[in-house]
Amino acid sequence: MAIGSQASVEETTSASSTAERLRITEIFHSIQGEADAIGWRTVFVRLTGCPLRCVWCDTEYSFYGGNWRDIDDILAEVAVHGAKHVCVTGGEPLAQKRCLILLHKLCDAGYEVSLETSGAIDVSSVDARVRKVMDLKAPDSGESQRNLWSNLGHLLPHDQVKIVIASRADYEWARDVVAEHAIDKRCMVLFSPVHGAVEPRALAEWIIEDKLPVRFQLQLHKLLWNDAPGH
Repeated sequence: MAIGSQASVEETTSASSTAERLRITEIFHSIQGEADAIGWRTVFVRLTGCPLRCVWCDTEYSFYGGNWRDIDDILAEVAVHGAKHVCVTGGEPLAQKRCLILLHKLCDAGYEVSLETSGAIDVSSVDARVRKVMDLKAPDSGESQRNLWSNLGHLLPHDQVKIVIASRADYEWARDVVAEHAIDKRCMVLFSPVHGAVEPRALAEWIIEDKLPVRFQLQLHKLLWNDAPGH
């Protein structure tokens, strides 16, 4: 083979390899703490980076750093744990465009795949087999202006919308948004209190009083491990 041809092959191989990599903060085996897969043994793939800075964020350590990993290597590590459920999370996983490749390959491998996304990035290209758990940012998050409302049109019945609530004002905003957009007719809606900001009992009572078509949830992993990384 001519030297020029060899160089061309190497460049193509390098480009292909780069196209199949993601920056990863951690991969760990734990119990799913929220959404409709709560309680299931799950492998979490946490991607690095997020364009948002929510006031109550509990995964700031994922904003920076991380390590580049080949997607096939990620799948190999996921397989070691023998779990049926895989959750791709962040940070904001869709901030890395190649996350879509990972989601597709996980689905092809037969996993029950969920994606935790901020709702600030377009979800229209996410594999339809993936269960999207999409946040809507309430005002007290400091990022409500980042909600990409067009994403609501791409929700499927197996998806979920999560609203994290830090105050009574957040609750009233969330209640009105759900009604205005009929989100409960599209998919499951989850209301979750910010740990230490809203008493879970208070939020539960507000939901009951207003007869809302939403599901109250507490984050099980906080009760079990108190936000320890790797859990």
